[in-house]
Amino acid sequence: MAKLQSKWRFLVMILGVQLVVMALLSRDGYQKRMTYFFRIFRRPEASAGPGAGLSGSSLHNHTGRDVYANLSFLGRAQVSEEDLPFCPKKSPLVGGPIHVTFPSGLTLAEVERKNPLVVRGGRYRPPNCEARHRTAIIIPHRSREHHLKFLLYYLHPFLQRQQLNYAIYVIHQEGNYTFNRAKLMNVGFREAMREEEWDCLFFHDVDLIPEDDRNTYVCDAHPKHAAIAMDKFGYKLPYKSYFGGVSALTPTQYLKMNGFPNNYWGWGGEDDDIGIRVSLGGMLIARPALNVGRYKMIKHKLDQGNEINPRRFNMLAKTRQTWKQDGMNTAQYEIVSREHLPLYTNITVHIGTETGLRRHAASAAPAQPGRRAAGLPVSGGTAAGLLCHCRVKGHACEDTDRVSSGRGRSHWDVDCQAGRQGGFSTVESGDVAH
Repeated sequence: MAKLQSKWRFLVMILGVQLVVMALLSRDGYQKRMTYFFRIFRRPEASAGPGAGLSGSSLHNHTGRDVYANLSFLGRAQVSEEDLPFCPKKSPLVGGPIHVTFPSGLTLAEVERKNPLVVRGGRYRPPNCEARHRTAIIIPHRSREHHLKFLLYYLHPFLQRQQLNYAIYVIHQEGNYTFNRAKLMNVGFREAMREEEWDCLFFHDVDLIPEDDRNTYVCDAHPKHAAIAMDKFGYKLPYKSYFGGVSALTPTQYLKMNGFPNNYWGWGGEDDDIGIRVSLGGMLIARPALNVGRYKMIKHKLDQGNEINPRRFNMLAKTRQTWKQDGMNTAQYEIVSREHLPLYTNITVHIGTETGLRRHAASAAPAQPGRRAAGLPVSGGTAAGLLCHCRVKGHACEDTDRVSSGRGRSHWDVDCQAGRQGGFSTVESGDVAH
């Protein structure tokens, strides 16, 4: 009798183990749960100090890890800036997939607290090595403060993991006129280059959160489309020429394609126009791997003032005829304010309407001290000069506007009298990282 009871207990125990295994395997897919199941029986590895666990296969699981993990130990080196070694070509802080959620109650104060090494204006440099790349992040913005908060929460540590010298610029469109994303990006390029000699400029939608820090925010030999796999498209590229969401250009690449169009008011069309410009500028589109260029979109409804542009398809059909006369060479705007905030530089601009830069009489604001109009001189529909900076080599440049970066360097907006190609000037930029 006792032997029979012992057999029953053994069978019940085996059945219980099987039920537990089946329950684990049924959760969110077989492969993912097998990894989870075997991890239960794996002895945890001993910690080897602050840098332990920053690389290895355990970081590349499907669930991802906290983007702030292992950043708290970073501190300033006890040597002068001149004696800092260069950062390694591949950052040891990069770990792969990032776990992205949108917690309620998040505040900018908390984001600031979690990023103590970010200085005013949203600037950061690695504290213990000299960055190999200088990247500016340009975010077109209006009435998206809630989304901006989450993007800053993830983007700052994401960029710090890549050991970049970076700054974040939020280009805020003043007023309630129809939104113009591409023109704001033209503004962002010019105003960012006035402050620093950036190697690379990333143009970043405010509602897209990167999910893998191996998606490096540095430029490529060709214009880079970073957001190749968004969750709203099932983590697939919607079509071959798509260039929306998050993209990156060197200053030279930007000039070759005459920047971005200024005439797409409202939602849609400008991404495809930009993709066409890449081809017309004699360039290809570079992309990261599909499993690396992953982004999660913050769900939202279409914004008021950003209604679908009904003219977008007609405009796209004419891009080949209009791209040389509509772009960085015709971008006109007025700077309303520039604020160097703890987490980003906020530049508020008046970019006008479809009828032009001039304000309507009913809504015209009084002149403000320090307000200035910006734009590049235009003659006959083509550029009379192009924006370049003191790194441009091999061209005669006339110094027109000298500004200080606040770091002991001087930068210029200049008219570059370069050889003209296709109706506008192009330049060769030296010392650009690819």
